[in-house]
Amino acid sequence: MKSTITLAALFCMSASLVQAQGLADESFDCVMDPADIIDVGAPVAGVLEDVTVRRGNTVAAGQVIANLESSVERATIGLLETRADNNVAIEAQTARRDLIMVQRERTQTLVDRNVASADQLQEIEAELVTAEALLAQAVLDKEIAVQELARARQQLAQRTITSPTEGVVLIRNKSAGEFVATNEAIVSIVRLDPLLIEAFLPVELYPAISNGMLATVAPAAPITDSFQARVIAFDQVFDAASGTFGVELELPNPGALLPAGHRCILTFPTAG
Repeated sequence: MKSTITLAALFCMSASLVQAQGLADESFDCVMDPADIIDVGAPVAGVLEDVTVRRGNTVAAGQVIANLESSVERATIGLLETRADNNVAIEAQTARRDLIMVQRERTQTLVDRNVASADQLQEIEAELVTAEALLAQAVLDKEIAVQELARARQQLAQRTITSPTEGVVLIRNKSAGEFVATNEAIVSIVRLDPLLIEAFLPVELYPAISNGMLATVAPAAPITDSFQARVIAFDQVFDAASGTFGVELELPNPGALLPAGHRCILTFPTAG
């Protein structure tokens, strides 16, 4: 029994060595794809005031790429700023409350001397309750105005469209003066760092592939250099028709010096 297990283990090791050797000896066609293709739209519908980028422009994350017409939103902010900065109602109600508090103290003194009646004191205390309620309402109105101003500023900010990532403008779909709906793209941006390398390997080599292993990517002409990429994913389901499975590798591309959409050759210098 022990001999059988040993022979089986040796057989598996031999098979793995054969697969690893085949992996190291072969080269495979591959394609260099962008990390992402992002269709950038607007969170709200409106007419474009301007689009600040064109096809082929490099953009940074957070860079403004378009603005929607926003004259109404700016006017609303001006109105709400005036309301939020206005303290007249609070000052008036504070002064009225303070005056009634003084009147209550005087009336209380007169009641203690039996000069004024308890009914007069109760009337002034009722006026004080009303004055405090009006002051609280004025403070609340001020807080609501401040919150409405913050909301209006957020609504205005939504009309400035920024790039969600560093990349290159692939397509500009809209121009100034055009209406853009929330389901339409203003521009399409490709992220070129890193590049994703896609290749299809024979299923016989499946046991030799693992995440993290390195491979060499040689882009087609006119690029003459080779680059190292790392396996980040591979298919867990084979393509029965072709007898292959997909492998995806990540190739660092700082500065976006390498183009995407280019063919390449993939080799594995080592088995691990």
